[in-house]
Amino acid sequence: MTSNGRKARVTSTDVAREAGVSRSTVSYVLNDTPHQVIPDATRQRVLEAAALLAYAPSAAARALRSGRSNLVLCLLPDLPVGDTLGRYLKDLSIAFAGHDLTFLVHPRMHGTQPIADVWKAISPAAVVSLEEITDEDAATMRAAGIEVAVLSWSTARLRSRELTMPEAPIGRLQAEYLASSHRRIGYALPDDDRLRLVAEARLAGVREVCAGRGVPEPLVRTVPMDADAAAETIRSWRSATPPVTGVCAYNDDTALAILAGLSVLGLRAPQDLAVIGADDIPAAALTVPPLTTVATDLSSEARKVADAVARALAGESVPRVLEPTTAEIVVRESA
Repeated sequence: MTSNGRKARVTSTDVAREAGVSRSTVSYVLNDTPHQVIPDATRQRVLEAAALLAYAPSAAARALRSGRSNLVLCLLPDLPVGDTLGRYLKDLSIAFAGHDLTFLVHPRMHGTQPIADVWKAISPAAVVSLEEITDEDAATMRAAGIEVAVLSWSTARLRSRELTMPEAPIGRLQAEYLASSHRRIGYALPDDDRLRLVAEARLAGVREVCAGRGVPEPLVRTVPMDADAAAETIRSWRSATPPVTGVCAYNDDTALAILAGLSVLGLRAPQDLAVIGADDIPAAALTVPPLTTVATDLSSEARKVADAVARALAGESVPRVLEPTTAEIVVRESA
């Protein structure tokens, strides 16, 4: 026990004492060190001693032995952590664990501690950032032997350290679904600037479809998360020339605001305005009418990111643009 009454951490010295061997032998056995001949009986004693004492090697000790930690630091910008982002972070954690890497999320708010203070405190093997970081910060981390990956959602301006997972295909799916039966399409941006980068990447896909089909540019409006304000936006779409009859919403939350606005106006989807969302959150199936949306395979996307980072850590080349995430239309009743 320690002086404050807490149980002391079991060390490799304790395991060596229990097994009657040296600390180096314990290290060789537990790390399965190659080119070391350890008698089977000795190996068994070490394993039994470690199990008996519930020994767990510290991350710091592993880092000293291997020359690299197994931590992947995720710099999470000031984003609303809803269902989709929460699931994505969970899937990233599972995907990195498949490479024996521990995924650690650090939320960053504007005006908080510098990035350097964060990564220097834990010495990660890699840093994955969901927001742009400065060239200076990236260069400093790379000089310290840390792999840097900045997740981006648009191929419009690739930078050398960016790992891009295109979001435009989601917008293309939405627009293709509506374009066959609607002469004019609207696009609903979220009323939150923190989401604008992903929203505009999806909007680019909608614009591609409209241009390819020779229909007017999508009429873009920002939709607040307020039923009355959303109703005003719907009025502007319906009064346009030609009027908007189908809307691609940035995500399901934005689409739900549109459905609420339709209710305020006494209108219905899809008869008066078709609406399609994206991300297939649980509430999408419970709305009136149930929301047509685009579902993406977040676990597959997470595995692609984790695989790319693991390959970079192994010194392998990594494509800057990853294969687009599998996505499909979930047909319900709103479009």
